[in-house]
Amino acid sequence: MRRLIFAAFILVAAMAFTVNGQTRPQTTAPRPTPTPIPRPAATPSPRPTAAPAAINTPVPDSRIALIDTAMFGDEKNGIFRYVDAAKSVQAEFKPRADELQNLQNRLNTLANEIQTLSKAPVPDQKTIQAKEQQGESLQLELQTKKERLDEDVNKRYEQVVAPISKQIGVAIDQFARQRGVTMTLDLSKLLPAILTAVPAVDLTQAFIADFNSKNPRTSPPPRP
Repeated sequence: MRRLIFAAFILVAAMAFTVNGQTRPQTTAPRPTPTPIPRPAATPSPRPTAAPAAINTPVPDSRIALIDTAMFGDEKNGIFRYVDAAKSVQAEFKPRADELQNLQNRLNTLANEIQTLSKAPVPDQKTIQAKEQQGESLQLELQTKKERLDEDVNKRYEQVVAPISKQIGVAIDQFARQRGVTMTLDLSKLLPAILTAVPAVDLTQAFIADFNSKNPRTSPPPRP
């Protein structure tokens, strides 16, 4: 019985091996990857050419005027509101400006003292060093206070003077249009480049008079 069972087992195993060999899928060779066909480069579309300018296009009439903006701050002949606004800012910060001037004077005095001590037959190095240290402290104090003063003055100018400057700019545009002026140049910035100019082209005083008549002083001028 053991031999029969062993023989049957061998027979079943042989049949299973044969069946597996017959049903195993066949491997196929990999298909070659198709080579992409190169596409022709896109031809950029031609840009539309601008139409040529007409040869007989009429040139508009031009009239140039000069205005010297540096005259706006003149106390006697300038724009009164601008002068008053600038003076009010200066008066507001005068105590701090005087303090800076006093510090500068002290620095100048120290510098002269140090120079005198250095020229002595036997310079007192200890005294010279002490005055130099004092001068460095004053210099640092002066620089710090000056930076703060400049910052505060600029902010105040933006609040007080800048609106008037903007108003002056609008008035210049209106003044020019009313007189047929097509271009207004600032004489204070172009003076070295101007070789000749007819006096009638300078409209500075005419504009200042026109602006002052339309915008008179609202309060007495501040004291100098």
